[in-house]
Amino acid sequence: MKFRALDITLIGMFVALMGIGANITAIAPFLTVGGVPITLQTFFAILAGLILGGRLGAVAMTSYMLVGLIGVPVFAKFGAGPSTILSPTFGFIVSYILIAYLIGKIVEKKKRLGAFITAALIGMIINYLFGTNWMYYAYKLWFTAPEGFTYQMAWLWMVPPLPKDIILSIFAAIMAHRLEKTVLSKGQFKNLKRTS
Repeated sequence: MKFRALDITLIGMFVALMGIGANITAIAPFLTVGGVPITLQTFFAILAGLILGGRLGAVAMTSYMLVGLIGVPVFAKFGAGPSTILSPTFGFIVSYILIAYLIGKIVEKKKRLGAFITAALIGMIINYLFGTNWMYYAYKLWFTAPEGFTYQMAWLWMVPPLPKDIILSIFAAIMAHRLEKTVLSKGQFKNLKRTS
């Protein structure tokens, strides 16, 4: 897998954006529900897939995960290190790789705005399914669960960020589609979403 200077720059940019989006709770600490921080990570992960395409988007999200696991505090609440793997919210981090890849592949083939919006919403759904199930089983199997914790409670915790994530997913799709038409289809960006 060969990367151009542009690819490396964009990967680094999205790693930084994910780190910033993860820690919006540092500015607004009340944006935590049931131990789940409300962040902008899903927005930036979706944007990575839409802008970079499947391959490069997945590489960017994998890089973000690895940067955090080696100890750089880029996860929510400035978390970092290998022990984060055991965190109930680590499933959301893993899901970013999958959603960037899948939605990137969708828009590599279809350039219409409808395809961008559909891909973004599919990415958000995958994020919720993977992350919430990981959280539930983490609390049940290896993490101390809150009193009376149930599968329904895990999903209830995801209700507060849902409207925000739907709106931001659609916004990411519109923004990425506009960039596709005005910037990404020209110059050195033209071959950004290479499928090789």
